[in-house]
Amino acid sequence: MTPQTYFCSECGRPAAAEDLARFGDRLICPYCKNAYAQKLREGVAPAGYVQYGGFWLRFVAIVIDGLILWIPSLILRKLVAAATGFGPYQPSPMMTPAELLSSMGAYFFSVGMLVQTVAGTVLACSYETFFIVRFGATPGKMALGLKVVRPDGSGIQVGRAIGRYFAKALNWFTLCIGFIMAGVDTQKRGLHDMICDTRVIKTRG
Repeated sequence: MTPQTYFCSECGRPAAAEDLARFGDRLICPYCKNAYAQKLREGVAPAGYVQYGGFWLRFVAIVIDGLILWIPSLILRKLVAAATGFGPYQPSPMMTPAELLSSMGAYFFSVGMLVQTVAGTVLACSYETFFIVRFGATPGKMALGLKVVRPDGSGIQVGRAIGRYFAKALNWFTLCIGFIMAGVDTQKRGLHDMICDTRVIKTRG
């Protein structure tokens, strides 16, 4: 069994459970322990207080990740097009409405589109799963001081990270209400967080 990875609630460093001190709901690493204990004595940081990542921070993180994935996604589409002969949809201006609908259906349900969709999904899922399992956050979330954790502060394992990625698709079927929920939930959870029992926390104030 792979040892569970936990993250310091102050600096976000990954650590084993036995190396972290628990203050209420917070896990603090040895590097931050003395400073955090001093905050408690001064009443600056109440024990058990966790800051969750809100809607707008998470939205910006998604935009950053999207920009990072844009170039490899473009390269992937070019490779798929070269391998399958699948290119942009180019309808003839002479088509009747019925012919246009027929050609669009043939295009969007073609083998090339299927391969492109599957390849793009694998790329995006692998990107998110790798970074969340290895570092607790994608580069976009890292840039904004966010981490994805379990309710006890432990890290996310591969199966849950993959499930969380695909659970996000449900947010689109709810007209993005699943995303908006992160702005009103007391723990800032989106629908996918509720399904997979995860939280997005701030690692810096």
